Amino acid sequence: MAVEWLNEALRLAQQAADEDEVPVGAVIVWKDPAQGALKIVGRGYNRREQDDNPIAHAEIIAIQDAARTTGHWRLMDCVMYVTLEPCPMCLAACQQARLEAVYYGVSDPKGGALSLGYPLHQDTRINHRFKVEPCEPSNSECGAILKRFFQRKRD
Repeated sequence: MAVEWLNEALRLAQQAADEDEVPVGAVIVWKDPAQGALKIVGRGYNRREQDDNPIAHAEIIAIQDAARTTGHWRLMDCVMYVTLEPCPMCLAACQQARLEAVYYGVSDPKGGALSLGYPLHQDTRINHRFKVEPCEPSNSECGAILKRFFQRKRD
């Protein structure tokens, strides 16, 4: 199922690219405790340029969408799939939302929280810890869409 969710995040990343935004997409999947079914409750893609908003990252928008959909700010039975490793701000937002786990498509050595050495999700001083790791199997298209976008910008 991880491939299905990451592919939906990738579709959102393409939508961002089509709108001349950095192509990052995120979905939040909820496991309905009553039915045991998985369904997407939150979607987001980067909108910083369109909204003139420095925090309009895919993850933040997906968290807001999931909170509206579920009617709860605590997204404890939810998992995020995002095409790019979350930045420190987004990882902190995932912690605040009480996500169960975050899976990402490609690492971000210049801006990803884990790559930069900020494993907020494991900090024992924080009241909520959660899993953050690369998607398995990885999706090479997550990196390719970013490379194409920035190559187009440089040309």
